[in-house]
Amino acid sequence: MASKFRGSGQTCVSANRLFVHSSISKEFVGKLKIAMSALKTGNGLENGTTQGPLINDRAVAKTEELLKDATDKGAKIVLGGTRGTGCCFEPTLVTGITTDMRIAHEEIFAPVAAIHEYGFCFRFEDETEVVSRANSTRSGLAGYLFSKDQSQIYRVTRSLQVGMIGVNEGLMSCAEAAFGGVKESGLGREGAGQGIDEFTQWKYICQQY
Repeated sequence: MASKFRGSGQTCVSANRLFVHSSISKEFVGKLKIAMSALKTGNGLENGTTQGPLINDRAVAKTEELLKDATDKGAKIVLGGTRGTGCCFEPTLVTGITTDMRIAHEEIFAPVAAIHEYGFCFRFEDETEVVSRANSTRSGLAGYLFSKDQSQIYRVTRSLQVGMIGVNEGLMSCAEAAFGGVKESGLGREGAGQGIDEFTQWKYICQQY
């Protein structure tokens, strides 16, 4: 919830795709729907508001286009899916996402939780499948993993093609950590010692005595 809906889903590290195992998908969607129903969209200066507007009309139009493309190809809107006042967009929960949908590959930047189901039983092949699908994007800034299995955490964190990973944690950014991504998510890092390195120049000196 914190990662997906902070800033109305417009932060650069907002969770874009949620991969949920089919064995727990129904329960997960039900609980997520309840939590999302408690979100209030509106004027950020009013008490109780948790979701403000998107940045402009184009952002709203893109969100509507992504949802229309998804529903035209079989996805189901479980909650929300409509524009609010001004540039606000209701927190939206959509299930049945498949790889042929735009929302499966494009950055959303809106309060839309897109649920991808994977696997039919707990096999290693399922893990391989979901990592492959997670990596099938041109972006690679941040990823999140929720698991109690230390061996799985070790495998998946080393396989995900992202610059930062939160393990059982949705809010991982801090000044003392190196912030940055791979692929088309940029070069270099902010924060930590690696961030200072961006303001220096390395010099190699070879001296003979």
